[in-house]
Amino acid sequence: MKVAVIGGGSTYTPELVNGFLDRMDQFPLNDLWLMDIDATRLEIVGGFARRMVETRVSPFKVVLTTDQREAIKDASYVITQLRVGQMEARRKDEYLGKRHGLIGQETTGVGGMAKALRTIPVILKIAENLRELAPGAMLVNFTNPSGLVTQALSKYAPDVTAVGVCNVPITTKMKIIDELERATGKHIDPERAELRTLGLNHLSWHRGFSLDGEDVWPQVIEGYITSLKEEEDPEWDPHTIEVLHMIPNYYLQYYYHTDKKLASQEEWPPSRAEEVIEIEKGLLREYADPNLKKPPADLMKRGGAYYSTVATQLLNAHYNDLGETHIVNTRNNGAVKEWPADWVLEMPAKISRKGVEPFPAEPLPPVCFGLIAQVKAYEMLTVEAAVHGDRNAAYEALLAHPLGPMADKIPAVLEDILETHKPYLPQFWKK
Repeated sequence: MKVAVIGGGSTYTPELVNGFLDRMDQFPLNDLWLMDIDATRLEIVGGFARRMVETRVSPFKVVLTTDQREAIKDASYVITQLRVGQMEARRKDEYLGKRHGLIGQETTGVGGMAKALRTIPVILKIAENLRELAPGAMLVNFTNPSGLVTQALSKYAPDVTAVGVCNVPITTKMKIIDELERATGKHIDPERAELRTLGLNHLSWHRGFSLDGEDVWPQVIEGYITSLKEEEDPEWDPHTIEVLHMIPNYYLQYYYHTDKKLASQEEWPPSRAEEVIEIEKGLLREYADPNLKKPPADLMKRGGAYYSTVATQLLNAHYNDLGETHIVNTRNNGAVKEWPADWVLEMPAKISRKGVEPFPAEPLPPVCFGLIAQVKAYEMLTVEAAVHGDRNAAYEALLAHPLGPMADKIPAVLEDILETHKPYLPQFWKK
C-alpha cells in the first residue's frame, strides 16, 4: 500500500509518521511518499522521518519527491497538508485583515478567503491527477480552510472520494474526557466516547456526548458552565453557553467576540503566523540533527494536537472497513434533511470501505443556522471566484461574509487581496 502526502515538508509530518508507525499491525503501509515543492525543507523533514522509521526496523519505505504526479501515481490514499505561498502568505493574510480594520486570520474572514482563492485551484489539480493516476484512491484534505476546500472538491471533483478533516473535534473530545476523568476519578477509553458536532469547519457547535451509548451531555455542559463561572477571564460568557446548551467551536469567538479579537490584533507583532515562523525555525533545526529520532516536545507549540490520531484513524477505518464514527467535512446528502443536500458540513459520519456516510442529524436551532447560511453563501461564492477567476463572485463573497468589509470598502479590500497574492492568483489576472 502506498500513501502520498502532498506538503510532506510540513513540520507536522513527523507526527503523521508516528501515527503510521503506531498502526503497522492494522494498516500495512509499504511506501510513504512525501512530496513538497521546497526541496531543502523536504530533505530536512524527510530525513528525520526516515530516521524515525529506521528505529522501528523500517516497517515501510519513506520516499521523497518534488514531483506531485509521481507521488500520487498508484497511491491508495492521498493526504493534502499544503500551504500555497508557505507561512509568509499566512502572515500577509493576517496583516491584510488588520490594515483594513478586519479580522486577520488564516481561515476566517478576509484572510481565510485569500487563502481559499490561492488553494482551491491547487487542490482541484491534485484531484485531477488522482483521477488519472490513482483512480479509486481517497483524498484526505487537512489543508485550510478545510471545509471550503472540500466544498470545492464536492462540486468540481464529485467523482473523487474526498473528505475534509480538522483536529478541533478530537481536541474537544479529549478535553471533555479529561474533565470527566477528573470528576469521576476513572479512566475513560476514547473509543467508548462519541462527540456530536454540527456546522461548518471552524463554525460548528458541539451539542452531545455519549459514553458507551449513554447520553452524558447534561453532565458535560453543567461542568463546563461551572468551570467558566470560576475563571477570571473565561473563553465564553457562561450565560451564552447556558442559553445555547452547546459548546461553540472556539473559532466562533471571531463572530461572537469580534471586538476582543480586533483589540488583540492591535498588540501585533507578533501575529500567530510570526510566532509559528519562529517555532518552525527551531523545529527544522531540531529535525536536521542526525541524532534526533523522535518528535521533539516543541512540536506541540506548533498546534495541531492529535493530528496523527485523526489522520491515521480515518485511513485505518476506511482500509479495514471498520464503520467507525468520525467527525469530518463531507457533503450533506440529506443527512440534515432540512438543509441543502449540496452543502459540505462538519458532522459525524460512518467511515468504511464504502467511503464517508454522514449520519442523519437534527438541524441546529435558528440562532446557529442564520450564521451558517450566511457563511455558506460566502463559501459557495468563494469557490466560484477561485475556480473561474470571477471578480464579481469575489466581491459578492466579501459582501456576504459577516466579518467582511462594509460594501463601499469592498473594492479596496478585494484589490488588496489580489495584489498581495498576485503570484498565486493567475486566474484573476488573465488579459
